[in-house]
Amino acid sequence: MISCPSCEKNLSRRTSKLGFFWVCRSCRGRAFTLETIRKIIPREVFNSLWQTARSGEHTGARQCPACWRPMTEIPLGAGGPTEQIDVCTGCHFIWFDRGEFEALPKTGVRKPRRKKLSAKETEALALKRLAEVKEQQYAEETAPDHWWEIIPALFGIPIEYNRTPLRHRPIATWLLAVVIAAVSIVAFRNLGPAVTNWGLVPAEFGRHLGLTFITSFFLHGGYFHLFGNLYFLVVFGDNSEDILGKGRYLLLIALATLAGHFVQILSDPSSTIPCVGASGGISGILAYYCLRFPRARVGIILFRVRWIRMPVGAMFVLWILLQIIMAMKQAVGVGNVAVFAHLGGAAVGVLFWLLTRQTFSDAEETNVPAVKRGAS
Repeated sequence: MISCPSCEKNLSRRTSKLGFFWVCRSCRGRAFTLETIRKIIPREVFNSLWQTARSGEHTGARQCPACWRPMTEIPLGAGGPTEQIDVCTGCHFIWFDRGEFEALPKTGVRKPRRKKLSAKETEALALKRLAEVKEQQYAEETAPDHWWEIIPALFGIPIEYNRTPLRHRPIATWLLAVVIAAVSIVAFRNLGPAVTNWGLVPAEFGRHLGLTFITSFFLHGGYFHLFGNLYFLVVFGDNSEDILGKGRYLLLIALATLAGHFVQILSDPSSTIPCVGASGGISGILAYYCLRFPRARVGIILFRVRWIRMPVGAMFVLWILLQIIMAMKQAVGVGNVAVFAHLGGAAVGVLFWLLTRQTFSDAEETNVPAVKRGAS
């Protein structure tokens, strides 16, 4: 997600003939890339703006909407078209408050004289332009950011839009994903005995000195099971790690995994079916992410035909309802998914958010990070 540096609302991406830009629907500020601005304003104005930003003579307090680094505040009031412009010399983003972009001088282009149209031609042209606007708005609101995201969406997996820029690399998330993938792929060579010996069996949860509480987290029942869990871990885990820090982030996963195991055991303590997968811990991450980033949006393909965007909060509610329905079916012997582990892990994610939200909220209000931001 790209957030407004003034009011912290999510920015909406727009498309023009010259390139992309982002608009805040609340304060009406705009963010442009240097490449786009270069096509809009005169060359001498652009060169002066960029050289001033790179000179190091000016500083600024606002954070870049893309990379969150401090932007350079360039005063242009003395004879200039506007009071000030915020420029990020790192990722080449320029922020304009309301009215500042309109005040900039634009590259002059002579407009050709328009031929007087008949009433029928005018109506046809208006209908054509209306269709183009509708098509453009539909593409902006529904199309994914990258073409390859259509592939997981076809399998019912939600796609994250406007990813929040990270302050640090998601080292913990990446390492955990690599370890899970490595252990699972090795176990696939002899999956049956691996699951039987090292999966968590509710009726025998104390075997191997309780190590199956840990080993079952790294085992998966197949490649699709593995891919689904890794996808949710990487997509929603990096932002969670970024706001919590590596220590709290790993603690959340550990507690969510253990809670998921215990809830699954309590749901059917006499079961001898081994349970495997990282779903309990990842459910905790999902719950925390949805509550911590309520303005984030995801997209799904409805009936594999139409893209639908929704807030992550709505997705989380639908996910909880789905888990409850599956749990009711499992209670009568239908289904083989450990949904009670999902619900137990999600409960820990909700609790984690309740315990930490005030801490991080206070830190953000004073622009001082409460923890070292990690990889998500």
